[in-house]
Amino acid sequence: MAKKTTIYDIAKELNITVSTVSRALNNISTISESTRASVLATAKKLNYRPNKIASSLTSGKTYIIGILVPSAQIQFFASVIHALEKYLKSFGYSILLYQTNESLESEKNGIATLLEAQVDGIIASMSLETQDVSHFEKVKEEGKPLIIFDRTHDDLQSPNVKIDDEYAGYLATQHLLDQGYRNIAYLTTRHSIKIFRERFEGYQRALREAGIPPTPEHAVFGELTVEGGYAGTQQLMGLKNQPDAIIGGDDYVALGIIKALHEKGITPPEIGVIGFANQNFSEHIIPSLSTIDQQAIKMGKECAKMFLKIIEQSPLAENNITPVVLEPLLLARASTRRKQ
Repeated sequence: MAKKTTIYDIAKELNITVSTVSRALNNISTISESTRASVLATAKKLNYRPNKIASSLTSGKTYIIGILVPSAQIQFFASVIHALEKYLKSFGYSILLYQTNESLESEKNGIATLLEAQVDGIIASMSLETQDVSHFEKVKEEGKPLIIFDRTHDDLQSPNVKIDDEYAGYLATQHLLDQGYRNIAYLTTRHSIKIFRERFEGYQRALREAGIPPTPEHAVFGELTVEGGYAGTQQLMGLKNQPDAIIGGDDYVALGIIKALHEKGITPPEIGVIGFANQNFSEHIIPSLSTIDQQAIKMGKECAKMFLKIIEQSPLAENNITPVVLEPLLLARASTRRKQ
């Protein structure tokens, strides 16, 4: 195995002291620009890579942030991660990503793994199975910042970034009402997750304000998948009182809705379909899918800014951090466009 380059090797190559190399690599102002340039050039030539573990013993920081998400394959989470990493990178931080695949057990393992890796803090979105949040408290017990985004929990008092989910559900329903739909169904997750409960509450509020009593049989609780949307639509279309529009809990559910409708010879907006999250495919399917944009890029940036604000202050600073609530954005496309 090839010997790993150390700062001693750089010092020997340049015939300077180890402390001078260290100060140059750490951008200490007492080092001249010419010396710094020579050290950096030599470090690159010798393929030097800093030992973050050794550095953390001195500074108390690893400059690594743990990111915990349900799935990086979902475009919304991928976009949040991208924005997070880009912003944090400009401040010298790297990220360590852990996917839970919507599993509570995996989520617990993820928290333990990230803490064992000595991350400086964790930014997380919860799995669909999460009800007990005691494993998240371990992060706070270790004095590390914990920021929750998108999927928050009432029992976990931690800084968070999310959209106004109740308004998101209201906005989607009001758009359908404005297009003339009146018999509006809702397909969402069977899991009791706060953001999905709030969106459903927004849906019910919009109906009540329009003088339309919510119909219990039009609320179907299943899986947040294409298959879940397909099965839920089959159930709805078997009713005597069929809906004239369907809200999907996310864009994958909405895709399943459109697939089931096509098989019955129905093309939206004949029956309106709208989803959540603005996935990459949403604009390009036929018909293009109306959706609620959750501002993933802005959410990621706000999480990063919040983390830096906490880490630069005292460990208790997070108790004084105001939650960030972003406004959901309606993207009206062909799948609901009955009125021009």
